[in-house]
Amino acid sequence: MNITIRLATPGDASDMAEVGMRSWEIAYKDILPEEYIREKNATRPEQFKQNITHENKNQYVIRLNDKTIGIMKIAPPTDDDLDDTFYEVHYLYLHPDYFRKGIGTQAMQFAFDKTRSLGKKHISIWVFTENISTIKFYEKCGFARDGKTALQDRGRAVEIIRMRSELS
Repeated sequence: MNITIRLATPGDASDMAEVGMRSWEIAYKDILPEEYIREKNATRPEQFKQNITHENKNQYVIRLNDKTIGIMKIAPPTDDDLDDTFYEVHYLYLHPDYFRKGIGTQAMQFAFDKTRSLGKKHISIWVFTENISTIKFYEKCGFARDGKTALQDRGRAVEIIRMRSELS
């Protein structure tokens, strides 16, 4: 599938919220409590409306035939133990109709290329420990666990792990 990836504009906010909501419903249904997913999804339209401005420099839409099918944020890392050679994929969500079609791999290649173009040498990402299929996907893309973990309250305590990849 030939996709395009571009910076999101304010007009993309509702499509981005929709993709995020549908993705969470499927990807996290066995990881996070249903009520938590429902509560978070209720806030998504307003969240994206506020966050996607004309000054957006790091949130992207993944499009196929003029339809938004995925969303991604690539930005400086939030972790203070990573130096300035790092960039981070803060999120990558696809609409469930487009899972396992190679689109995530194309999006990750875009993230790697963008990170390299900024002169960065490493890229990191956080993932739920219980999200085995996503961990396998990131490993296939060249990520490895780096030993850093954290607990988050997501309607229950869930562990996340950090993964990273060295870019050549």
